[in-house]
Amino acid sequence: MIKEASKKVDILIEALPYIRQFYDKVVVVKYGGSAVEQSELNHSILEDITFMNHVGIHPMIVHGAGPHITRKMKEQGLEVKFVNGIRATDEKTLEIVKAALEEVNKDIVRELKELGNEAKGFVGKNGELINAKQKESTNDIGYVGEITGFDKKLIYSLLDSKIIPVIAPLGVGEDGQLYNLNADTVAAEIALAMNAEKLVLLTNVQGIMKKMDDPKSLIGSIATGELKQLIDKKIVSGGMVPKVLACMQAAQHGVKKTHVINAQIPHALLLEIYTDKGIGTEIIKK
Repeated sequence: MIKEASKKVDILIEALPYIRQFYDKVVVVKYGGSAVEQSELNHSILEDITFMNHVGIHPMIVHGAGPHITRKMKEQGLEVKFVNGIRATDEKTLEIVKAALEEVNKDIVRELKELGNEAKGFVGKNGELINAKQKESTNDIGYVGEITGFDKKLIYSLLDSKIIPVIAPLGVGEDGQLYNLNADTVAAEIALAMNAEKLVLLTNVQGIMKKMDDPKSLIGSIATGELKQLIDKKIVSGGMVPKVLACMQAAQHGVKKTHVINAQIPHALLLEIYTDKGIGTEIIKK
């Protein structure tokens, strides 16, 4: 019994320098996919965010709902089309995207409150937190947007009041039009806008690996320049590319550290932020 208690004390002592280091700092956490849809994973992540919130960090959540959106589209007989990793979004698809994001957003806010936090959700016109315009493209991708700004005054007021913002990737144009946004990009840009200490992207893989089928090839830490080479060589490919590019953008322009970690590991956030070794890949500027 004493041995077990000592282990817990050791863990707390190891975490103490990080608690001091990140006190009163903003940390942006982006997650979606399987983590949103699997209740155990979702609960573990939100417990981690609750811990962060109660030891003085200002967490912000950006979430997606990709698998949920795709499933709903197929149920309604709609074509699921991606162009360069971007979901083509016609009027009907936009309705499904908004409904799915509203559902996920509401669930996250509810569970955060059940865990003892104050939280506020934002989905498109709900507060008009993200300003956007239609994305220019040579392809017909419909109501897909690019970010033009954030209501930073509103975000700061929430963080100062210890209220966790829960943000869906929908932007609003000057004419009130909704636009579908890439959640990784939203997370990166809001981390920059809020001078965040960290950006953490939760995925369903260990992190960035030299060989995708070999967990032993996990890269613990990498500079943005080296990472660009991995993309050029197609060592980083597919769905990891937009995530990695988002991390690179944030690291190159002011976010001190960005991380790609596996959401399927229980309490992945705490392990990455509050332990000496961490568990995923950290991306830094050099």
